[in-house]
Amino acid sequence: MDVKTFSFTINTNAGTDIIDITQEVQKILTDSGFIEGSVLIFVPGSTAGITTIEYEPGLLKDYPDFWEKLVPSNKPYEHDNTWHDGNGYSHVRAALQGASFTVPFSGGRLLLGTWQQIILLDFDNKSRTRKVIVQLTGK
Repeated sequence: MDVKTFSFTINTNAGTDIIDITQEVQKILTDSGFIEGSVLIFVPGSTAGITTIEYEPGLLKDYPDFWEKLVPSNKPYEHDNTWHDGNGYSHVRAALQGASFTVPFSGGRLLLGTWQQIILLDFDNKSRTRKVIVQLTGK
């Protein structure tokens, strides 16, 4: 088994920004020459996460609404008392979401479902440039 690590950057908007990164990950896999194994997708930082959803207009509204109900952005957080940056909710959301996601691949293709895309969620209250790390393990 070999391991190769790659990265790319992506610009995000404030709020619960949802960005489909499936094609970027597949391109890295294709260019790597790996045929079979698994890919780990990881976002460094404490206010963003990685997961998978069906990337369609309804869910692009439903998922931010879910987060707003679960971890409201308009309530006080102790983090904000420490740093005065107003993004305490972003840290809590990211911690619950998780910073990484793993996908198996075979034949040089990600083994995702038909309606399944890999997404980056940026929960921060300001626009950011995010680094995404893609680590391939396989052959």
